[in-house]
Amino acid sequence: MEATAEEVDRAVRSAHAVRDALADRVARAAFLRAAAELLEESGERVIEAADAETALGRARLTGELARTAAQFRAFAEVVDEGAYLDVHIDHPDASRTPPWPDLRRYKIPLGVVAVYAASNFPLAFSVPGGDTASALAAGCPVVVKAHPDHPATSELCASVLRRAAARTGLPEDVLTVVHGFDAGVELIRHPLVSAAGFTGSVRGGRALYDAAAARPAPIPFHGELGSLNPVVVTAAAAAERAGEIGTGLGGSMTLGVGQFCTKPGFVLVPEGAAGDQLLKSLAGTVGSTGSGVLLDHRMRDAFVAGVRERAALPDVDAPVPPGAAGEHTVSAGFLTVPAARLTAEGPHDALLEECFGPVAVIARYASVDEIAAVLARLPGNLTATLQTAGDETGDPDAGPLLAALTPLAGRILVNGWPTGVAVAPAQHHGGPYPATTSTSTSVGATAIERWLRPVTYQSTPETLLPPELREDNPLGLPRRVDGRRA
Repeated sequence: MEATAEEVDRAVRSAHAVRDALADRVARAAFLRAAAELLEESGERVIEAADAETALGRARLTGELARTAAQFRAFAEVVDEGAYLDVHIDHPDASRTPPWPDLRRYKIPLGVVAVYAASNFPLAFSVPGGDTASALAAGCPVVVKAHPDHPATSELCASVLRRAAARTGLPEDVLTVVHGFDAGVELIRHPLVSAAGFTGSVRGGRALYDAAAARPAPIPFHGELGSLNPVVVTAAAAAERAGEIGTGLGGSMTLGVGQFCTKPGFVLVPEGAAGDQLLKSLAGTVGSTGSGVLLDHRMRDAFVAGVRERAALPDVDAPVPPGAAGEHTVSAGFLTVPAARLTAEGPHDALLEECFGPVAVIARYASVDEIAAVLARLPGNLTATLQTAGDETGDPDAGPLLAALTPLAGRILVNGWPTGVAVAPAQHHGGPYPATTSTSTSVGATAIERWLRPVTYQSTPETLLPPELREDNPLGLPRRVDGRRA
C-alpha cells in the first residue's frame, strides 16, 4: 500500500495540474460544504473504520466527526466573506514623500500543500482535518500523507472528499492521499509542493522541517510537534478549592487516555496542606480512571519506558503509578518532584519533556520565585494555564504569574483546562518551538493564512487587474481603501 516515488510524483503533479480549478471562490465554498455534508452522510462507515483502527471509541469519534464537518463549513463561510484576501488599495498621492503610485494588494494561494496526518485525531487532524480544509479554502490542492495507524479511515475519508469535489464540478485530484514513510520524505522534497502542514512528534516534525528548509527552494513548514502545557496553581487557589482543581486536573490529563496534544502534562502546585489536599483529590480521580489502550504499541512502549525513566529519578515519587496495565493497555498516574530539582539543568530535565499518554508531573514549589525559575526553563507550548483564587483581583500572585506564562504558549487559560480546542475565529492553536515551527494557528479561521502569500500590483491598468482589486469591487469584498475600511 506504500506509495513509490513515482506514485508520489504522479499525485503531486496531478494536484498541481488542477490548481486553477480552485480559483472560483463560489465553487470552492460549495465544495467545502459538500465535503461536510458527505462526511456526515458517511458518518457510520467513517466512525466504524476509525474505531477499528484506533480504539478511540464511538462517542469520541462521533464528536470528532462533528467537529471535522464543522471545520469545513466554517472555512466555507471564510471563503464566502473574502476578508482573508486582505485587500488593500492605495490611490496615487503625489503629495507623499516619496510619492505614492497606485498600489493594490491581496493574497493568492501558494500552490500544492502537503499535509501530514496525525495519529491521535484520525478525522479532525487527518485527511479531512483542519490543515486540509484550510488549504482547500485558500485555493490550494492538497496531497495528504496518511498516518500508518489508520490507513483504511484515510482512504475512506479521501473518497468522500473526492466525491464532494466531483459533486460540485471540481476535479477529484484537488485532494489525493499517499501512504508510507518514504512517501512522506518524497513529498516534502517534491519541487511542486509549495508548503506543508504537520501534526506529530518532535523528532519526525523536526526532520521534515529541516528537509523543507534544505530544499533548493525552501518552503513554509507549519508543524505541531509537542507540548507540556504547563499549569500553575497559586497558593490562594489551592487554599480556596484544592479538591475542585485536583478533580479537574485528573479529568483533563486522562481524557482520551492522555493522547490530546493539549493534555496538561506539567503542574506547579504549592507545598503545604492545601497542596496536599489537591494531590489527594487528584489521586482519587486518576486512581479511579480505568486502564486504556494507546493508539499503537510503539506509543505504548514509549509511554511505559518514559514513565519508568522519570519515576527512577531521585526525589521523584509516584502517588498513583503510571505504566503498563496489561499486554495492550496502560494505567494513568502522576509523579511528584520538588520544584527545586527543576530550577537548574540536570538529569531531572526529562520531567520537562512531553510524555505522550495519561501521566502528569506535579512539581511542588516553596515560593513564587521558585515558580519563576522553573517557568524560565520551560520550552514553548500550545497552552499554559493559571489556576487562581475565585476573585483574581484578590490573588496577589495572579498578575505576575499570568505575565510569566504568556511568553510560553499560544493560548493562555485562567481557571480552566486546556483539553478541548474550540474551532472559533479567535482561536490560536500554536505556540513557540517546539510546540510549533511557525507563529501560525492550525485551528480557527486564521489557519487559512498559512497557505497564502501577498501580491501587490502597481500602476496596473484596470483591465489587467484581477477582479478582487478592481476599482468598482465587482466581488463585493471587504477591503481597505486609502487606509480606511470600505
